[in-house]
Amino acid sequence: MMYFSRLQTWLILAVCALGVIFSLPNLLPQPAHWVPWRAIHLGLDLKGGSYLLLEVDMNAVVKERLDSLADSARQSLRRAGIQRFLVSVQQAQNRLTVRVDDPAQIQQAMGLLRELSTAQPGQRPDLEFEQSPGGLITVTLSPIGLRERATAAVAQSIEIVRRRIDETGVVDPVITRQGEARIVVQLPGVEDPNRIKQLLGKTARMTFRLTDETANLAQSVPPPGVDFLTLEGRGGGRIAVRRRIEVDGANLTDARAGQDGRTGQWVVNFTFDSVGTRRFAEISRNNVGRPFAIVLDDKVISAPVINEPILGGRGQISGSFNAASANELAILLRAGALPAPLTVIEERTVGPELGADAIRAGALAIAVGFVLVLAYMALFYGLFGWFANIAMIANLVLMIAILSLMEATLTLPGMAGILLTLGLSVDANILINERIREEVLAGRSPLNAMQHGYNRAFATILDSNATGFLSHVMLFTFGAGPVRGFAITITVGIITSMFTATVVARLLMVLWYARNRPQALPV
Repeated sequence: MMYFSRLQTWLILAVCALGVIFSLPNLLPQPAHWVPWRAIHLGLDLKGGSYLLLEVDMNAVVKERLDSLADSARQSLRRAGIQRFLVSVQQAQNRLTVRVDDPAQIQQAMGLLRELSTAQPGQRPDLEFEQSPGGLITVTLSPIGLRERATAAVAQSIEIVRRRIDETGVVDPVITRQGEARIVVQLPGVEDPNRIKQLLGKTARMTFRLTDETANLAQSVPPPGVDFLTLEGRGGGRIAVRRRIEVDGANLTDARAGQDGRTGQWVVNFTFDSVGTRRFAEISRNNVGRPFAIVLDDKVISAPVINEPILGGRGQISGSFNAASANELAILLRAGALPAPLTVIEERTVGPELGADAIRAGALAIAVGFVLVLAYMALFYGLFGWFANIAMIANLVLMIAILSLMEATLTLPGMAGILLTLGLSVDANILINERIREEVLAGRSPLNAMQHGYNRAFATILDSNATGFLSHVMLFTFGAGPVRGFAITITVGIITSMFTATVVARLLMVLWYARNRPQALPV
């Protein structure tokens, strides 16, 4: 325990030196763009910025699921030769009903409807079925199915929100889930979040559909299988569009704003994947001369006529775009469509002055706490207290280095975590020094006192740090926002303090003893 080989000594010193090197990006500007330069980023409460609390519209999620089930049910029943049936959606009850007129086909219809369940074998069903007299079959979304779909919708929304915000160039956004259907978005450095709100407020589901030129737009109710949608750029005029989706925007691989080489107008150029390319080519080949509507969030943004088959998987969206609107649409299409609309239910803005005040107060608290701990250890433990102080400085450097490599976001609770870690980091040294003092009073020689002091204190140090580590891991796992920042800071601090207290401080003691060979320890 009280011996270090030359290799071990150099490895310990190398770890400390690397800590200093990896901490430097927090103090110096990046020398060149190609140099890896990882640093700690400041959170919303320190840098200032905007806070948005979004809520996923679960009613829209349920409606889409019921509409999809109804459409699938109609197609399945028709393919099976069942013609006399009626499918109706009852969204308030989270169910749809299917009435089959022919009693001989009821059981066949029931079997076809059961195949619509997306639950895997062995899982609890996401649909519940009930058969009533008169050929009525009720299909209800089970609570488990609703919960799973809600969880998937929120997870997908978080990913798409992150993609959209990343496309805008906002640095270090914090996007976390809150509760069952809410998403917290923190945007450090963004004082006016209106543009971000506009991006997040759009579902941005794009579909390609054929128009119905036989429908009478003067009617108040569209014919079956047709929607009357607003055509943008024509003073709120309507256009009849078939409900059947020929090509889904989910098959897009890229979308970029640009200018048409012939007219100079701003357009959005898009590219399909292999599935979309094949489908787009097939539709355009079979419908030359017909308008093809491009629908975004239930509005037709363009309805060009197919002049010739489009086989290359590339297309262009034209309309009344300017540079900003074309770029915004390209961002939305690249990020993907939200599974349900998002509503901003809370918005806060933190000014940079408040953030600067928080930084000054936090830095002052850390400095004062650091000096008090240094003074306490030097006063009560003398030379060994200074060894503990050097280990504490090494602990602070290593902790900052690890947080820098993680590119962690530092918040005000995180700064409190650093201050708390500085106090906790000397606990192990206090246990060791007190144990060494007891061994000296028991009459042991200096070397034996140090040896037994470390050996007998190590188990207590390990137990206390292990329990603290596990508790903060749980805090990080189940917490959110600033709580997680506090937990990650303490967790990293526990790991580094174990190393500095039991290795760095011990190395300093061993080097001092080997050089001086004292007859008594300064405890």
